[in-house]
Amino acid sequence: MKIAILGAMQEEIAPLLEKLDYKVEEFANNKFYFAKYKNHDLVIAHSKIGKVNSTLMATLIIQKYGASMLLFTGVAGSCDEKLKICDLLAASELVQYDLDITAFGHPLGFVPGSPVFVQSSDRLNKIAKDVANELNIDLHFGVIASGDQFICDEKKKDMIKKEFNASAIEMEGASVAQVCYALNIPFFILRAISDEAGKKAEFDFDEFLDKSAKLSADFILKMVEKIDNK
Repeated sequence: MKIAILGAMQEEIAPLLEKLDYKVEEFANNKFYFAKYKNHDLVIAHSKIGKVNSTLMATLIIQKYGASMLLFTGVAGSCDEKLKICDLLAASELVQYDLDITAFGHPLGFVPGSPVFVQSSDRLNKIAKDVANELNIDLHFGVIASGDQFICDEKKKDMIKKEFNASAIEMEGASVAQVCYALNIPFFILRAISDEAGKKAEFDFDEFLDKSAKLSADFILKMVEKIDNK
């Protein structure tokens, strides 16, 4: 099976590349890495930051490079007091918190032709739970809210949490989910908590980025090992 693995930043896919032998192709001002792992063909890339970039890369990795499944690895800011730095959160649903056409009577986050909340793959979520049990890791599930802002403000964080019952905030997941929803591609999005999306979040992010990214990437590779080659 050809499996796509995306991370927003190079730091988020670097732990994967360290464990793989790969070839590289450059396209659309980016690099795509091709590797074999556990009888699967992997296509790996960093999407670059933000919803536009992640939409472009998710579309390319599916349409140009033929991926039939997409896994996303990376970090996020927590807006749930139960989620601490380096905890792992899998998206049960994803929403765009900054998409606003409420002036026309629609709910915040509404995308014409798509649900407000896009659900991730039940099959891949089940595999993730199995991996977490084997590794004795507490894997959390919750809503991930995406928007084109790095949130380091308590008021914004609280608004997003209240409006969408969000567990974490980041900048790419919901747009990737929209692409997969439109193209009927199963997807799984995993985030390791790097900060608490409030005061001083930018400092925590810099400090814990590499550690959190490695936790997420290692988990994703363990998932690949359990995916049937069909």
